[in-house]
Amino acid sequence: MMKPLYLDYLDCPVEYATYDDFNKRFRIKRPAGFNFAYDVADRIASEEPDRTAVLWTDESGAVVRYTFGMLREESDRAANFLTGIGIRKGDKVLLILRRHLQFWPVIMALHKIGAVAVPATHLLTEKDIVYRVNAAGIKGAILSAKDEGVLAAAETARSQCPTLTTLVVLRGEREGFYSYEKSLPLASPVWEKPTGDAYPQNRDPMPLYFTSGTTGMPKMVAHDYYYPLGHIVTSLFWQQCVDGGLHFTISETGWAKSVWGKLYGQWLTGSAVFVYDFERFVAKDILRVMSEHRVTSFCAPPTMYRYMLQEDFARFDLSALKHCAVAGEPLNPDMAAEWIRRTGIPLLEAFGQTELVVTLATFPFMKVCPGSMGKPSPIFDVDIIDEEGHSCPAGVTGEIVVRATADTVPVGMFLGYYENPELTKTVWDNGVYHTGDTAWRDEWGYYWYVGRADDVIKSSGYRIGPFEVESALLEHPAVLETAITAAPDELRGQVVKATIVLKPGFTPSDALKTELQEHVKRITAPYKYPRIIEFVTELPKTISGKIRRVELREKDRQKAQG
Repeated sequence: MMKPLYLDYLDCPVEYATYDDFNKRFRIKRPAGFNFAYDVADRIASEEPDRTAVLWTDESGAVVRYTFGMLREESDRAANFLTGIGIRKGDKVLLILRRHLQFWPVIMALHKIGAVAVPATHLLTEKDIVYRVNAAGIKGAILSAKDEGVLAAAETARSQCPTLTTLVVLRGEREGFYSYEKSLPLASPVWEKPTGDAYPQNRDPMPLYFTSGTTGMPKMVAHDYYYPLGHIVTSLFWQQCVDGGLHFTISETGWAKSVWGKLYGQWLTGSAVFVYDFERFVAKDILRVMSEHRVTSFCAPPTMYRYMLQEDFARFDLSALKHCAVAGEPLNPDMAAEWIRRTGIPLLEAFGQTELVVTLATFPFMKVCPGSMGKPSPIFDVDIIDEEGHSCPAGVTGEIVVRATADTVPVGMFLGYYENPELTKTVWDNGVYHTGDTAWRDEWGYYWYVGRADDVIKSSGYRIGPFEVESALLEHPAVLETAITAAPDELRGQVVKATIVLKPGFTPSDALKTELQEHVKRITAPYKYPRIIEFVTELPKTISGKIRRVELREKDRQKAQG
C-alpha cells in the first residue's frame, strides 16, 4: 500500500505534541511544475489503480465505487474530448454538475489541460449565469441535464456573451450541446501530457470561484496550482482524514467548500471521498448513509448538525465515525456538547474564506473550546487589528487579517480578484489582507468570532456582535435558527432584533418572546438582549446558504421610514 502523498510535500515533521511546535515547524514545499491531476491523482492511479477515489451514492440507493484507475482513464478521455472541441490552456469553463460523479474526472481533465475550472451551483438564475460568463470571459460550460433552467440560461448566455462558444450537457442530450456521454467513448483514452509553454505554470489560475457575498455582485476569486497543497492542513489537521478512510463533507460541487472536503486534501491524505447525491437535505437520510457506508470523518455546517440532533441516534450505527469538523457559521456550545454526548466525538471548528484555505482551526493537539474558531494555521500570519491597524490585545474585538505581500503569498491564498486589481486593493494592500470578519482573542490565543464587520450592532454606545446573541438564543429549546440584526430606534440609534425560526411543536406568542428575552439576559450581558423579536418560517439566505442579514436590515429600515 502506497504512502499518503502529502508526505512528499512537507518540509517538516508530521506529528506534533503541541500547537506551538506545530505553528513553529510546519512547512509545505512548493515544487516547480506541480499539477494536482498529474502529481497526485494520476500517480495514485499508477501505483494503486484499484484504490477508491470516490464512493458515490444517491437517493435511489445506487452505489458506485470509483477508483483512481477509472478516474485516470475518464479524465484522459475528457481532456482529449474537451481539447477536440476547442478548450485550451487558460480557457475558463463553467461547471454546474451538482453532486454528479463526473465532476471529479472533468475537473481533473481541466487541470491537465491547464484550463480554468469555474464551479457554480445549479441554483443560479439566468441573470447570474450571464453575469458570470461575461465577468470571467467564460468559453465553455458543462452542465447537468437535470437543470432545464440552467440549460436554457446557458443558451441565452451564448446569444448574449461573445466568449461563450462551447456547451456540453451531462446525463442527456440537447440541440446545440455536445453530449458528454456520447462524446467520451469516442475520445482517446491516452492523453499526451503537454510540455513547454503548453504546460500550466504554478502561478496560473487553476480554479476560479465567484463568492456569494451578502452584499454586491459576486467577486471572482482566483487560486493558483499550489492551492491544493494548502488543503493538507484542511484535511490532515482539521478534518483529520486518515489514510484508507472515507470522508464525507456536505457540499454541492459548485461551492469552494466542495474542494475543501471532497477532493484535494482528502486524496493527498489517502482518504477516499464519500458523495451522497441528494435533492433536499434530510437529516435522517444523512445519518443513514453515514451508517451504511461506514464514514470515518465528517464535515458540515452547524445548522445541519442541529437538524441531525433532532433525530433518534439509536437508529444509526456511527461506530466507524472518528472525527467531526464544523464550519460555515459559528457553533453553539450547547449543541457541541449534545453531539459529544451522543457520539463521543468533539466538533472541531475552523474559519476560512473562499480567498483562503483553513485559516483558524481547532487542531488535534489542542484543547477543544466549543464556540472558538481555534488558533491560526501555521501557513498564515494571522492577527486581529483595530481601525488604526494596531494589533488588538486579548479580549478586544477587531478585524481578522492575514499578513502577506505579493512576494510572500502563502500557499492556499488567492491570487487576487480576477482581472480586478482595484477591488483586490480594497481588501489586500500594504501587506495586509482584510477578511472583513471581526473576532477577539483570549489570553490563551484562541479566536472567538463576533461577526462580519458590517453586522456589528451599535446601540446606546455599546458594540454588540450578533453571534453571541444568536448563540444564547440557540441554547433555548424552542429555537431552530435565528439571525440577529440592528433595527432602527429613535432613542438608541439601533436596537438588537432577533428573527427566529422555531422548532416543530413551538408556537409564536408574546409569552414566548418574553421568555426568550429573559433567557438571553441570563446567558449573556443583559444589554445585549433582543428588544425586538420576529418569528418567521424561514430566514432569507444566499444561494450558498448564508443568512442575508442585509436583507433583514433593509426590510426594517424601509418599515421605519414608513
